[in-house]
Amino acid sequence: MIRKKKMSRQEALDLWTEAWHEYENVKAQGLKLDMSRGKPDGHQLSLCHGLMDCVKDETSCAEESGIDCRNYGGVDGLPEAKKLFADLLGLTPAEIVVGGNSSLVMMFDNVASNMTHGVRDGVPWQKQGQVKFLCPVPGYDRHFAICQYFHIEMIPIEMTPDGPDMDTVERLVSEDELVKGIWCVPKYANPDGTVYSAETVRRFAALKPKAPDFRIYWDNAYFIHHLNGHIAEIPNLLREAEKYGNENMVLMFCSFSKISYAGAAIACMAASASNIEYIKKRLVIQTVGPDKLNQLRHVRYFGNAENVIRHMDKHAAIIRPKFELVLSELEKLEGFAEWTHPDGGYFISVNVTDGTAKRVVQLCAEAGVKLTEAGATYPLGIDPRDRNIRVAPTFPPLDELKAAMGVFNVAVRLAAAEKALAD
Repeated sequence: MIRKKKMSRQEALDLWTEAWHEYENVKAQGLKLDMSRGKPDGHQLSLCHGLMDCVKDETSCAEESGIDCRNYGGVDGLPEAKKLFADLLGLTPAEIVVGGNSSLVMMFDNVASNMTHGVRDGVPWQKQGQVKFLCPVPGYDRHFAICQYFHIEMIPIEMTPDGPDMDTVERLVSEDELVKGIWCVPKYANPDGTVYSAETVRRFAALKPKAPDFRIYWDNAYFIHHLNGHIAEIPNLLREAEKYGNENMVLMFCSFSKISYAGAAIACMAASASNIEYIKKRLVIQTVGPDKLNQLRHVRYFGNAENVIRHMDKHAAIIRPKFELVLSELEKLEGFAEWTHPDGGYFISVNVTDGTAKRVVQLCAEAGVKLTEAGATYPLGIDPRDRNIRVAPTFPPLDELKAAMGVFNVAVRLAAAEKALAD
């Protein structure tokens, strides 16, 4: 917990003197470390090197139904790949479209289509006025970037331990027909690791939006990315929404980008069978088909959902020590910061002294440690309290991670001392 008692000027000066000397020492080391993005490390990427050998020659290029994966067609993905995602998500293949390596592309594409052509042949969003999205904060910077690109107004929604503040969500969607969507990362949310409660999921399913073209963008980015041997279970939003006749309100997304190869994975969009039929009409015009050979490789290598989940145990074994190291180092900041203890995902969310996050990131950069920009977890990069920093432990090796956290810790204390002296 961040200390509430104000430091005396002498206490602040003593802290500054001590922290400044430490900072000068680490700065002199000439470090060049990167903790800015939640990327898999090389050991994780090597876990599925066998993907390369799954399709060896022309005789192995056919899917089990006989589809030649080298050819055109199959805009919604291979049947086997659709089944693999359906089994992982608890859905049916008719509710799945499988694409390339990035679910972000699918999210962007869906928003773009809604802007220009509307939802299910409705009025294009761009012709309705200043449309808005609800954005849980702290949240995923790339979600916010999509809204910013399309000039969509973003309304921050505070996160709670159970997920977004649903009282505010329910009120805003029921009152304003220009609220067209909300971004959600329901499991191990980016950056704080929150897992939405069952009640929160059911309240999403039961929403009564004023806008008939309101959509929930349910980003399952970390849906099986556990750290501690247990995958959190939450209700299936699409199935819950069906109970209220709201199934067309839900759009789900996920990918293998942090399961197989970040740059050569497969991704999916899941929705009601009715929505999928509308989406396929666009895909027939947009593409002659996805990379079916890569989809085939993934199906051949993993085989079924159970094998994918077992594979994620191997990922957890690699990154768990990194999270443990970071959390252990953060304990040294007691009184200067507060942080989350995630059970999955790729990040730890750290709140430092109000008004110092940008300064902490600057100090780290000048000492050779690159962090995610302060404010990135808020729309337009504006954290009203300038306190939140997303720490990404997965990419650096342990020795570099320890060195980076040493820089981070002294930067947090130095920035706190500067702020106390300025005040």
